[in-house]
Amino acid sequence: MTRFSVRDRLVLLVLLGAGFMLSVDFSILNVALPEVGAGVGLGVQGLPWITSAYALPAAGFTLVFGRLADLFGRRRLFFAGMVLLVGASLLGGFAVNPEMLLTARALQGFATAMTIPATLSLITTMFAEGPLRERVLGLNGALLSGGFTVGALVGGTLVGLLSWRAAFFANVPVAVAILVATPVLIGESKAPGRTRLDLPGAVTVSGGLLAVVYAVIERSVPAAVVGVLLLGAFWMIELRSPAPLAPVHILRRPTVKWGNYGGFMIFAMEPAMIFLMTLYLQEVLDLSPLATGLIFGIPGLASVAAGVIAGRVIGRLGGRRVLAAGLAVQGLATVPLIFLGADRAAIVVLVPALFIGFFGHVGAIVAFTVTATSGLPDEQQGLATGLASMTQQVALTVGIPVMGAVAASQSGELAGIHLALGVIVAVTLLSVAVVWFGLRPRDRGGEEIAATPVGVSPATSERAVPL
Repeated sequence: MTRFSVRDRLVLLVLLGAGFMLSVDFSILNVALPEVGAGVGLGVQGLPWITSAYALPAAGFTLVFGRLADLFGRRRLFFAGMVLLVGASLLGGFAVNPEMLLTARALQGFATAMTIPATLSLITTMFAEGPLRERVLGLNGALLSGGFTVGALVGGTLVGLLSWRAAFFANVPVAVAILVATPVLIGESKAPGRTRLDLPGAVTVSGGLLAVVYAVIERSVPAAVVGVLLLGAFWMIELRSPAPLAPVHILRRPTVKWGNYGGFMIFAMEPAMIFLMTLYLQEVLDLSPLATGLIFGIPGLASVAAGVIAGRVIGRLGGRRVLAAGLAVQGLATVPLIFLGADRAAIVVLVPALFIGFFGHVGAIVAFTVTATSGLPDEQQGLATGLASMTQQVALTVGIPVMGAVAASQSGELAGIHLALGVIVAVTLLSVAVVWFGLRPRDRGGEEIAATPVGVSPATSERAVPL
C-alpha cells in the first residue's frame, strides 16, 4: 500500500491545519457572539450580522476564487487568503465599534472564500484519484468536523478566561506559521496556458449568490427575485462564453450535479438540527451553554473517526454508496429526536442519536467531497473544489434560517422544534433516493461516476451496472 512521504505529511499539516483553524475559529466566534456584540456596542438586533457579514462573501465568492486558483495559481491564492485572514483577525481583535467589527468579519469571509477552495484544489492536484486522495479527503473531513467541535468546546472557556478578542487573535500565530511554511513546502500549481477570466460570469454568479443568501437571511422577496435573475443570466452567459467561468458540460456531470446536491443537503440539514437541539436543550430543558457544549462535543469528537474510516471505505464501495449511506444514517438518527419531551431524561436518547447522526454526517461529507471532485482533470480542480466549497457555505447559511422559520410557524416551542425536525428527516431521506438514482452508473457517453470505486473503470468493475 502506498504511504505518505515525510514531505507529504508536512504539506498536509499545512493545508489541513488551515482548514482546521478556520473551522475552529468559526465555532469559537459563534459561542462568543453576545460578548462580541457588547464589546463594540452592537445591540441584540445586530448580532446576527456578525455571522451574516462573514457568510455573505464566504458563500458568494467561493466559486469565483476557486476558478481564479486554477487560472492564476492555487498556492498564490491560498497564500493571499491567509494574509487577508491575518489582517482581518487583527482588525476584529482591535475593533472598537460595530463598523470595524463587521468589516473584519466580511474580510474573514473573503479569506475563507479564497483559502478553502485553494486548499482543496492543492490537495486534489497533489494526490491523484485513488486511495491516497481518499485518505487525505477523509482526514480533511474529520479535521473540519473536529474543528467545529473543538471550537464549540473551548470557545466559552477561552472567551471566559481572556476576552472575546481572543476569538480573533487566536488565528494570528497559526496563520503566520502557515504563511512561513507554505513557500518552503508547497509548489505553485495552476492550469496550463493563459486563459482569461470570464468577468461577466464572475459578476453575475457572485451577485446572484449574494442576493439569494441575503434573501434567505433577511426574508426579502425582492432580493430573491434579483438573485434568481442574476443566476439565470449567469447560466446564459456560460452557454455562450468562449472561456466560461464554469463550463456547462462540467455542471451537467452527474458527479458534480448530484454530488453537490448531496453536499447541500448534508450541510443544510445537520447544522439546522444542531441549532434546533440547542434551542431544545437551553430553552426547553433549561441547560447551561456549557452543558449544551458537552452534549454536542462528546459525540462530535467521537465521530471524527468517521472521516478516517470513510476515506478508506470509499475505495472499496464507491462514493455513491457511502454518500447515500451517510445521508441515510444522518436522517434516520434524527427520527428519535422528533419524539423527545420536556423531561431531562431525554438526554439518554439524545446523546446516542447525536453520536450516530454525527458519524453518518462526517462520512457523508467525505463522500461528497470525493464525488464532487472526481473524474475531472487537474486544470479544473479549482472549479470543482470551488463548487463544493460554495455548496457548503450556501447550505450552512440558508439551512438554519429556513428550519428556524418552520419551527417558528407553531405556537409552542417544543411543537415547532418537532415539526422542523420532521421536515429535516423527510428532506434528508428523500435526498438519499435522489442521490442514489442520480449517481447510478452509466454506460452511455463514456462518463465514469462515483458509483464506481476511484481508479476502477465501469467496464471492469463488477459493481458497475448499466442503465
